[in-house]
Amino acid sequence: MAETEAASRNDRKVREGTVRAARMDKTVVVEVTRRAPHPQYNKTVQHASRYYVHDEENTLNVGDRVRIAETRPISKKKRWRLLEIVERAR
Repeated sequence: MAETEAASRNDRKVREGTVRAARMDKTVVVEVTRRAPHPQYNKTVQHASRYYVHDEENTLNVGDRVRIAETRPISKKKRWRLLEIVERAR
């Protein structure tokens, strides 16, 4: 029981999004779009969030689809790290 409780407490958030900016050193901006129903009208609405992601090798380019994970604070705004590159930009 205690083991599963500890494991669920340490689960990190994982998101999938598109690289929007790659001009900084070892940092990219990833935009994650999620779809949710409007509370009153029930129409599906898109919400976009931008995350600063740590990219150690500077391998990402604008347009790449990536999977990112929550991590400890790396800098003032950077709280996410790169897990994998899902698809390269064409």
